[in-house]
Amino acid sequence: MAQPASAPPPAPAPPHVLLVTLDGLRWQEAFGGADSLVVWGRADSADLARAWWRPTREERRAALLPFLWGEVARRGQLLGDRAAGGGVRVTNGKNFSYPGYNELLTGRADDRIASNDKVANPNVTVLEWLDGRAGFTGRVAAAASWDAFPWIINADRSGIPVEVGQDTANARMAALLPRLWEGTQFDLLTHRSALDRLWTAAPPRVLYVALGETDEWAHAGDYAQYLDAAHRDDAMIRELYAVFAGHPAVRGNLTLIVTVDHGRGDGPAWTDHGTRVPAAQWVWVAAMGPRVAARGSRADVTGATLSQVAATVARAAGEDYSAVPGVAGPLPLD
Repeated sequence: MAQPASAPPPAPAPPHVLLVTLDGLRWQEAFGGADSLVVWGRADSADLARAWWRPTREERRAALLPFLWGEVARRGQLLGDRAAGGGVRVTNGKNFSYPGYNELLTGRADDRIASNDKVANPNVTVLEWLDGRAGFTGRVAAAASWDAFPWIINADRSGIPVEVGQDTANARMAALLPRLWEGTQFDLLTHRSALDRLWTAAPPRVLYVALGETDEWAHAGDYAQYLDAAHRDDAMIRELYAVFAGHPAVRGNLTLIVTVDHGRGDGPAWTDHGTRVPAAQWVWVAAMGPRVAARGSRADVTGATLSQVAATVARAAGEDYSAVPGVAGPLPLD
């Protein structure tokens, strides 16, 4: 008796990308956890030490960012540890948010972007460029904590949906929460918007999630809340990655890229950034996925720039953004 033919294996899922930014989270905390130059000498030093201090920087960073160091560092790469000799820097010379986001999303700095004003970005981001490629149209989306992102991504021109708490569920939740900052919502609301994008039959091919609390708490000089926000964001990234990678349409073919828009000052100047804070040019990038070699924290990458993130996103999605004139090529993650 003939055996019934077995069903053919499902076709491989196309590549998907999850890009996450943590506004102004320093490389010092990303690679070293709680910073001794900030912790000691504060009125809340004892509380900070109980919560976050560990004998070694490796233990401190694992306590602060357990997903980044327990999963991403093990399965992928982290670039930008200045204490170990590595380095990733911004090229825009401004060292603040809109110029940083423009650089990382478009692949080049633009001197016309010289403020955080809500002005439509004249440049095409890699998100808009990908949305114009076959297989990506209508499959690129963003969720953000800072309400300038519809202008940064130029949602009106690009058609990229950028959710900043305007959906019904988030609006109801936001109304029940305190309003601490003008223009920035709690990252949990952004996280919820991003999850809503993933709990569908056809998730985005590329999802950008821009978290913002770390920068707000830093400007307030509240190191405890800054560290707490970073720790919460790490947990949110873990959940976003797990839900996205586990989606039946994705089947694990997901690349995660995590980075920031700018750094901050050293030691007592940790709250500050901008043109007068040269240390704020130093940033960091983490990535893991099918096309990212498992090499951990890399001190051998010293000349990387934030402008390389855009082409890295496109490459992870299976496209060659570096063919666009004037943009930086992808980061060396193989």
